[in-house]
Amino acid sequence: MRAYNFAPLSRSTIGYDHLFDLFDAAQRTEGEDHYPPYNIERQSEDRYQISLALAGFSPDEIAVTAEQNVLSIEGRKTEAANKDYLYQGISARPFKRTFNLADYVKVEGATFENGLLQIKLVREIPEAMKPRRIPIGLALGPQIEKKRAA
Repeated sequence: MRAYNFAPLSRSTIGYDHLFDLFDAAQRTEGEDHYPPYNIERQSEDRYQISLALAGFSPDEIAVTAEQNVLSIEGRKTEAANKDYLYQGISARPFKRTFNLADYVKVEGATFENGLLQIKLVREIPEAMKPRRIPIGLALGPQIEKKRAA
C-alpha cells in the first residue's frame, strides 16, 4: 500500500483532524500483527457486532474499554504453572486491539461464550441530529383592503 501525504489537505481544512488521524493510523497498521482474529458484522442499519476469537482466555483475563470514539480490547493470560508442552499451538500472548467508532456509536454490551468475545454496538443518533421534515406554509401576498364607496 502506498503512503499518502495529506498535508496539503490539512492546511486548507478545519475540523477534519479526526479524519486525518484515522488515515494516518490506517497507514501505520500495515504489517502489524493480526492477533486475535476478529469479525465485524452489520446486523441492521444501526446495529453491529464485533466477534474476537480468544481461545484459551477466560472472561477475567479480558478487559473491554470504551472511551470517546475508541473501543479497546486487551487480554493478558494469568501466569499458569509451568507446563511441559510437546507442542503449543494455542496462543497465550497478551494483546491489545483497538477499533475506532463513528460518532454516536455506543457499546451496548459484551458476552463471552465458547472462546468468542462478542461486543454489541448500536448507533444512537440524537433526535436533534435526525433529519426532520419542514412544513411549507403559504406565503400570503400583500393584502389590499377593498374600501366601499360611501
